[in-house]
Parts: sequence; C-alpha cells; structure tokens
Amino acid sequence: MNAPLPASRPDLAHPGPPEIRFGPSAHSAWTLGADGSVSFVRHAPPPRPLRLAATPQPVQIDLARTALVVVDMQNDFCHPEGWFAQKGLDIGAARRPIAVLQTLLPAWRAAGATVLWLNWGIRADRLNLSPTVQFKGKGRADGVGYGERSPLDRGPSLVQGEWGARRIDELEADPADITVHKHRLSGFWDSELDSVLRHQGVSTLLFAGINTDRCVFTTLQDAAFLGYDCVLLEDACATSSPTYVSDGVLYLVRLLHGFVASAADLMPALEAARVSALSSASSAS
Repeated sequence: MNAPLPASRPDLAHPGPPEIRFGPSAHSAWTLGADGSVSFVRHAPPPRPLRLAATPQPVQIDLARTALVVVDMQNDFCHPEGWFAQKGLDIGAARRPIAVLQTLLPAWRAAGATVLWLNWGIRADRLNLSPTVQFKGKGRADGVGYGERSPLDRGPSLVQGEWGARRIDELEADPADITVHKHRLSGFWDSELDSVLRHQGVSTLLFAGINTDRCVFTTLQDAAFLGYDCVLLEDACATSSPTYVSDGVLYLVRLLHGFVASAADLMPALEAARVSALSSASSAS
C-alpha cells in the first residue's frame, strides 16, 4: 500500500488543473497551462509519406496532412427519387463513383487520413443565390429550382438539413469525417471550407465525386489558387457531360492545377503504407 502524501505537500495531494486546449485540432490550438500561461506551440503529427502513381509525374503525399474530398454524393443528385432524377436527368453517371468509394473510403480511414464530405446545402430562403444560379437551377417557368419541391416530394431541393442534401445511404460516414455544405459549384466560394481545412493542418486534397467538370473541377481549381496540393482521382469521379469535356478537365488539371491519379493505384499504396506502419510499430516494441 502506498504511504499517504505528506501534509506539507498539498500541491501533490491536490494537483493543479490539467492543460486545457483551445482550438479545433492539435494542428491549430493554444494550451492553457496549470500555471496560467498560454502556449502558442502547435503539435503537428509526424509525416506519414505515401508515394502515388500520377500524371504528369508521380507524387508523394503526407497522409497526416491530406484530406479526401468527396463532392456531392448526395440524394438529390444520386438517388432515383432525387431532384436530378425527377428532372428527367440520367443519374447513371452520378452513381458511378459509388462502388469505387465503397472500397476506397474504408481503406483511406484505416490509414488514419481525413475524409471530408462536400455537399450542396443551401439556405432555405435562397437569399445568397444570385439570379444566374437560380435561373440555371430552374431553367423554365414550370421547372423545379433550388429550394423548391419536386412532384414526388422528398423535401425542398438541396436545402441544408433536408433529405436531398444528405449523403446517399450507400456510402457510410464515420464520426471522424468532416462535412461542409456549399451553395456554389466551388466549395470554397463563400463557405467555411478553407478555414476548416487549414485548422486541421490539411495542405493536400484528393478529389472524388461528381460532376468531374463542374463541382469537382471548380473546387479543385479554387483549391489550387489558394495554394493546396491537388490530386484528382479520375476513376472516383464521374459526369454526365460528353467525354471530351472530362478530357479537357483532366488536361487542364495536369497542365495547370495539379495531378491526376486513380483510386485503383491509391488502394495498393495505402495497403503498403499500412503494412509498413505495422512493421515499424512491431520493430519499435
């Protein structure tokens, strides 16, 4: 049995309060010490490099500073009763990334990397949607626009918190995933996406989802303008546009904005990184 603490050492008998962290992550936090001092020292995790085949050159990413951004895989675009389907649009392309992501997402999370869902989620009153956005969403007098209800009513289209803005059931989320709602093609326009990523210490973005030539490309392009490292996962994206449109996007990404890779190549790279981490942990113990 341990001897009681001496009465002359009340500091040991009643230790001071623990450090308290202020900030969204260890990447971006102050700590308040037991002595009342404030530390600005951040605690970034050690790098976890992963080499990935890509064009025009192979790249090495840091899993500790990389997020997989899954764009618009939500009911109003991908579900047979969603906004797009009820407009008469073919949702086959919108559903194409599902199978790829069902395999990729668990492996990505197992590697300890960040998943960010980027979904349309507008204000119900549409006060920040310009005439251009509202017209292109509706198109004609009898059309169903943003925030309006389709004939088979699943709630107002693309409104944050409603059915149409939610992730499709075929893709499971994890409590550690991050969700950001947007109200333009680009997820960076007038949203908190940039702030969320920077406070998580993220500097590299991998892109998946729909549509390759619209929300995926405009978000990637803005990310590159803001200084992020960008990789488009070609086989984890899709679009209903003609093939030549996607070809143009891939050309521009390779030429100007970043790199093009595939989930098919990323999967074995993640497994190799997982095996290497287990081996290193085993050797250390």
